[in-house]
Amino acid sequence: MLRVSRFWGTITPLRSYPRIFRYASTAPNGTESFADNERPIDTSLLFREKTKFQLKKYKPISPGLRHLQRPITENLWKKGPYRPLTVAKRKTGGRNNTGRITVRHIGGGHKQRIRLVDFKRTSPGPCKVLRIEYDPGRSGHIALIESLDEEKRKSYILACDGLQAGDTVESFRNLMALDKNGKLPDLNPVLIAELEDGTFTARNLKPGNCFPLRLIPVGTLIHAIGLQPGQKAKLCRSAGSSARLIAFDDKNYAIVRLQSGEERKILASSFATIGTVSNIYWQHRKLGKAGRSRWLGIRPTVRGTAMNACDHPHGGGGGKSIGNKPSQSPTGVLAKGGYKTRKGKNMNKLLVRGRPRGKDKR
Repeated sequence: MLRVSRFWGTITPLRSYPRIFRYASTAPNGTESFADNERPIDTSLLFREKTKFQLKKYKPISPGLRHLQRPITENLWKKGPYRPLTVAKRKTGGRNNTGRITVRHIGGGHKQRIRLVDFKRTSPGPCKVLRIEYDPGRSGHIALIESLDEEKRKSYILACDGLQAGDTVESFRNLMALDKNGKLPDLNPVLIAELEDGTFTARNLKPGNCFPLRLIPVGTLIHAIGLQPGQKAKLCRSAGSSARLIAFDDKNYAIVRLQSGEERKILASSFATIGTVSNIYWQHRKLGKAGRSRWLGIRPTVRGTAMNACDHPHGGGGGKSIGNKPSQSPTGVLAKGGYKTRKGKNMNKLLVRGRPRGKDKR
């Protein structure tokens, strides 16, 4: 865990707490009201079975079903979304305002509505998970939550792996947020004592809860990470993605290891959500036929050598040869070392270690 000094200056890691506290409850059940230090501990997530690797396959009564396989998602909501939290999605077909194609392989597909997902998690207080839903705009699933106060406000959040309807989640993002003068808020002395000895974090740390990075123990898996205290979550938002908090430095930065192997600094005053994004086996799906890609709005990809010379630099000529020219994109951008994306002066200063490349990746 982490020890916060009384002067809110330095944060030092402590020994990890027993595993039973990693999935403690954050809110009472029903209409009961408890103080922050009197909330009961719920170990339901601790004894819940982990998501098993299971893919659904179909009897090949048609060629399109022979190779189709999908992850089993029995806990998904079978009906439509919560309409007030959606907006219409207008398709562009990959074209700009002049009608020219600027992004290839986009067009058609089923009509969709955009789900307004809350990536900030600024609303405090416990919330109950009403259902887990499918979102056509992302690979992971989303959860519809409702606050337990009198307002009964609803919102969409990213569903973490293992989250089910009936669970309780809470956001502590603004617990240690700075005010306009750059000072920490005046907290209850009992809460300050619990923050110092780690009791508060041990009681409330469970998948789906949002915390400032300075309160998360070293070694915890996190997702939906914000880069700045006032911004929304930007890292680790797709299905099955997560990062690991590995250390803290002396300059109010947390060091996070991403799934690519990259290690970078993030402000400790920023925030993250505990756990891994749901639908972790999404990468093993197989669409089964070309028409299913068209339903998703993905148009075919044609090789440049199969085009005419007026359509692609590789087009035209006899046979499959592209001629005496390097591999390049339809607009002439070189594909093998000719196009540089970074220079020494533009390197990310918060990068601690880059992702493995070449032989280091093996």
